[in-house]
Amino acid sequence: MGAKKKVLIGVVIAVAFAAGVYKIYDVYFNYRFMTISEGKVYKSGVIPPDKIADYVQKYHIKSIVDLRGPVTQDKINNPENWTQINAEKAATEKIPGLNYYNIPSEQVPKKDNLDKFYKVMDDPKNYPVLIHCYHGIGRAQVYSAVYRIEYEGFSNEQARQKAAFPVIFSSFDNGTPKGEFLKGYVKRKDSVK
Repeated sequence: MGAKKKVLIGVVIAVAFAAGVYKIYDVYFNYRFMTISEGKVYKSGVIPPDKIADYVQKYHIKSIVDLRGPVTQDKINNPENWTQINAEKAATEKIPGLNYYNIPSEQVPKKDNLDKFYKVMDDPKNYPVLIHCYHGIGRAQVYSAVYRIEYEGFSNEQARQKAAFPVIFSSFDNGTPKGEFLKGYVKRKDSVK
């Protein structure tokens, strides 16, 4: 085999490898954006403030539920949390008609967090909604599962299975705090559909 042919094959392999790496990055790491309910609910990790408008326009998002925030004593003293949250809030304020709701939550929601979440999700004027946390695989997935149970009629187990991010170990497995929360979650009697 000639040297030119070897170089060409090497280039083709390198391009194919780069395309595969990009696809994996795009699917799993590019803000972990995912459709929960087409045209109604999406979830993600943090989207940089300068890219929020693109997602809002593309998916016609009317409300953002940001689950980040200092909710425990060790996080209260971390100004980086508030800097990022304030930057996002400032970016959303520049987009006409976009609602921004910051509902700081632990990994397993408490009743007051859920009550605030229901208030947003019960209002049809807030849809489509983007739910996000920092990484998009913890709190955003939990609240997306709650949405599916409350508003889409999913069983607890179906919602828990859908919440699991495709990895070897999931923080939604049986015996984990988030997995057990979803298994034991009790649907409200007055949920709006």
